[in-house]
Amino acid sequence: MEPEALEICPYNPQHRIPLRRFQYHLASCRRKNAQKAKKTASCRYNACHVFPIKQLEEHEAACVHRSTGEEEDSLSPLKVSLLSSEQNGNTTPTFVPQKLTCESDTRESEREDHTPSLTSPQKIIRPGE
Repeated sequence: MEPEALEICPYNPQHRIPLRRFQYHLASCRRKNAQKAKKTASCRYNACHVFPIKQLEEHEAACVHRSTGEEEDSLSPLKVSLLSSEQNGNTTPTFVPQKLTCESDTRESEREDHTPSLTSPQKIIRPGE
């Protein structure tokens, strides 16, 4: 059996942790070393990459976990370009809300339709009539 790879804790270099437990160790060691944790930050591509804040930007630029298709506008993922009605030649679409129904609601309403109402008069059938 091959020995498991060990990682060195960025908060305490004497800590050597198996890779499969490293993320859990980082969370607990970060709490125990709050002063050192204030000066460090995690890589946005891999939370197990912890570096001093001054070195973080340099690391993220060369991080091996960074996706190859990533563009520079990934810093603002919610950036959306909207065309005005004059630009695209269309009128502004209108939204008409509709009543949403759930399957369970329709089943309940069907059951209510088939169950006799307690307020309506019912014909009593007696044997022999």
